[in-house]
Amino acid sequence: MKRIIIAAIAALPLAVAAHHGWSEYDSSKTLKLTGKIVESGYEHPHGHVRLEVPGKTWSVVLAPPSRMERRGLEKGALKAGATVTVEGYANRDKPEEMRAERISINGKTVELR
Repeated sequence: MKRIIIAAIAALPLAVAAHHGWSEYDSSKTLKLTGKIVESGYEHPHGHVRLEVPGKTWSVVLAPPSRMERRGLEKGALKAGATVTVEGYANRDKPEEMRAERISINGKTVELR
């Protein structure tokens, strides 16, 4: 039993690192996109939107819902058809994915990180 507990504790940092692998995003180049939301999710561990911009549809990783709610970005704001601007970093290995640092919608900008 003691070995199982030690193994579980030892594996915890790996699980956290796997979830928060922000190094997969290129923070040396800021990306700013404006487009229409095609689809959205407001669930844990991170909210997301699929954003249609001219010539491409992006998967945009947002903050956890609790943070978005605290900072004033309610679930209802992320409706399909809404126009938003997101600023953040592209994924190094997935050319259609980005991590958003901020989102502007309905005249309001919300810091996500």
